[in-house]
Amino acid sequence: MSPRKHIWRLLSWGRILASHGALRGIEQDPHTPAPVARLCRIARFGARIPDVPDYAGAFRAIGPAAIKLGQTLATRPDLVGEEAANNLLELQDSLPPVPFAAIKAEVESAFGRPLSELYAEFEEQPVGAASIAQVHRAVTLDGRRVAVKVLRPGIREKFAQDIETYEWAAAHLEALGGEATRLRPRLIIANFKRWSMRELDLRREAASASELADMMKGTHGYRIPAIDWDRTCGRVMTLEWIDGIKISDTAALKAAGINLETLAKRLVIAFLTQAVHLGYFHADMHQGNLFIEPDGTIVAIDFGIMGRINRQARIWLGEILHGLTTGNYRRVAEIHFEAQYVPSYHSVDEFTTALRAVGEPMRGRPVKDLSVGQMLDGLFAITRDFDMSTQPHLLLLQKTMVMVEGLATQLYPDINMWDVSGPFVSEWMRDELGPEAAIARGIHRGLRRLIRMPDLIERIEEKFPLKGAAPEQPPLPDIPLIWDRQGKPNANRWTGYITAFLLGGLSVWAAWHIGWMG
Repeated sequence: MSPRKHIWRLLSWGRILASHGALRGIEQDPHTPAPVARLCRIARFGARIPDVPDYAGAFRAIGPAAIKLGQTLATRPDLVGEEAANNLLELQDSLPPVPFAAIKAEVESAFGRPLSELYAEFEEQPVGAASIAQVHRAVTLDGRRVAVKVLRPGIREKFAQDIETYEWAAAHLEALGGEATRLRPRLIIANFKRWSMRELDLRREAASASELADMMKGTHGYRIPAIDWDRTCGRVMTLEWIDGIKISDTAALKAAGINLETLAKRLVIAFLTQAVHLGYFHADMHQGNLFIEPDGTIVAIDFGIMGRINRQARIWLGEILHGLTTGNYRRVAEIHFEAQYVPSYHSVDEFTTALRAVGEPMRGRPVKDLSVGQMLDGLFAITRDFDMSTQPHLLLLQKTMVMVEGLATQLYPDINMWDVSGPFVSEWMRDELGPEAAIARGIHRGLRRLIRMPDLIERIEEKFPLKGAAPEQPPLPDIPLIWDRQGKPNANRWTGYITAFLLGGLSVWAAWHIGWMG
């Protein structure tokens, strides 16, 4: 796509943002690069600007890719501001449905078979229509009730075009230097692209659901729908139909006799089990993706966005949360330097003081009023002062933490988030960092090395074979050759020999004429 096309698209999107009042904050921010501020002024020229910005409405008006981007930006109050981030959290991923004829053609094209050979029944009216796909209720030929998720026709091409423009804009923004470089917009778009492309492959989503189901088998009160692999491909996914109440419908949950306090705690523990214990979590846990069965079991759907976090990062995260709630700011600061979240040229002592400014106001309040979202906002506020770059592997985790906290509070406003999560995190850290864990890891490493020992010995023997029956030969002197090992003349050595021969001949001739040789 040509730069002219990118600029035109950005200006048209900017016009939509301006008409919703979504550019005011960017234009007025003192850290906004001058070229970006000028583009904002051009985009809003002559537009009617509302008094209250509607960021979510602007992203919905731009299109499907913008909706997904807006949901990503909702996790970055340091980038878009607290007002915009809070508004974007309300961004609902819903669009008018695609006509059934187009959906039927998409399914038949994906499998190369008529719809009647795949499903005994297939409802024409979708039960949900989002920016990427829509879901229809169906019945398989063997009588099982299922949900069929179908990609919107042409959505892959649409996303590819929009993301190309995002990449172009991010590269030019980052090239401006300063604050734009620190926020790493190219990396943000790269991660957004990876998440989006994963969502656009429904086979990958089915695999993610299957993997999480295996990992969460032992967790009571939480489950994943079964995948129908025979009716799943890149553009269509079929899975078990769930009869449940949406987690956001608190009135229906109360009417069904569900204990909302227990449910809120179960939701928090399920998230912590995935994120902290397993390091693999459902990263799109908004209210439309969680259903409650009659016995109180939480059933999750929509696994297009999944998060992974390695063991070391989980340990650091656990120590950071524990340190902030207990007031051990020095240890929290040290972790940020160990993890290289803060460049080494800054002072650990100064960073400790900045963390205290974030943590103490929270510690002075009742525990039930402490918010994970507020804590993250406070940490974001000091990132600029200490040149902390974006950590993409933590973006999904931050987003999901805020989502889970919001849902749990909605279910049971008096929930004590720290009382629920604190013991879980502390127990996990004891299991990971305690003496028993150290001994177990030592035994595990020792056994792995012991198992690999025969292969190591075999490789050593191949490198240094056993001596034969013949006696060992004495070392031979190193004799310079007048040709190399391949039989080619050695130019340097031949030059020396010829020179010595000519000098020797000249000396004999001179001695003969002088009479020394008579």
